[in-house]
Amino acid sequence: MTTPYKLYGYELSPYSVKVRSYLRYKKIPHEWIVRTLEKMPEFQQHAKLPLVPLVVTPENESLQDSTPIIETLEKSFAENSITPNDKTLAFISYLIEEFGDEWGNKPMFHYRWRREVDQDSAAFRLAKEQLGEQAPEDALQNVKATVKSRMVDRVWFVGSSDETAPFIESNFKELLSLLEDHLQTRSYLLGNRPSFGDFGLYAQLYECYTDPTPGTLIKEQFPAVCNWIERMINPTAEGEFESWTTLSDTLFPLLKEQIAGCFLPWSQANAQALMANEETFSVTLKGFGFAQKPQKYHAKSLHTLRERYQSFATDTELNQILDASGCLEFLT
Repeated sequence: MTTPYKLYGYELSPYSVKVRSYLRYKKIPHEWIVRTLEKMPEFQQHAKLPLVPLVVTPENESLQDSTPIIETLEKSFAENSITPNDKTLAFISYLIEEFGDEWGNKPMFHYRWRREVDQDSAAFRLAKEQLGEQAPEDALQNVKATVKSRMVDRVWFVGSSDETAPFIESNFKELLSLLEDHLQTRSYLLGNRPSFGDFGLYAQLYECYTDPTPGTLIKEQFPAVCNWIERMINPTAEGEFESWTTLSDTLFPLLKEQIAGCFLPWSQANAQALMANEETFSVTLKGFGFAQKPQKYHAKSLHTLRERYQSFATDTELNQILDASGCLEFLT
């Protein structure tokens, strides 16, 4: 019997469930291993970074960082590709994936650690993941208190504050509304099979779906989004990718309002702040002055996205779409 892949992660880690969803879609034999304290020595034998997800291949190779993990595995498991053959849709899929990873993490982290009901829910579930389901109640409560204290103090990492909270939450509701319109008539973002973009964006919204405040919002007001999230837990190909012609009416607003309107200008301002060695930066997004501390990883992500665009830069249709939506100026 072939040794399965090992995936170390947490249910409360969006990047872990992103990779797990991919492995399930590809039907890659794997073992889901929660990184409990008991499993930590085993994890540390393979991990180059103290972060989940970690994939260990049957050849004992270690893979980390969700996007490179998926890109690496996609080379070995080409069937049911998550990248459309159409170059326009291929880049849009990559763009949505980056948007999910880098911007979608903001409302996820904000909602999880903003209100006490969500803080308590997440901290207790993380305590159970670390100690195991059978841990004594007093030990769970002690770890819960530690996790809650540490994470609540880290919301600055995504730019969450009393000043930015109204914008983050209203923008999140706009995202859900745009997705609701788009997913009314299709199973996945680019048609009837999942794309790279689905895995990146789903993972953040899945975490929101499991938390009390954003979860209630999604389940009560956005049924098509809710169905998509549940479908992406164990996705299957139900047909083919569509064309831009059939997708554009409801997908173009996502590019314009969310990706060009928020994600890319914020990402560019973050990169510029790092180059200037600024401790904080502010960028105007839809008339709102969004301020936070710059983050190195996001600047690296923007650089990678711009490099990826160069492989598509001669695609006339793609450039017309990116230009009309406002995305192009941030990618060149």
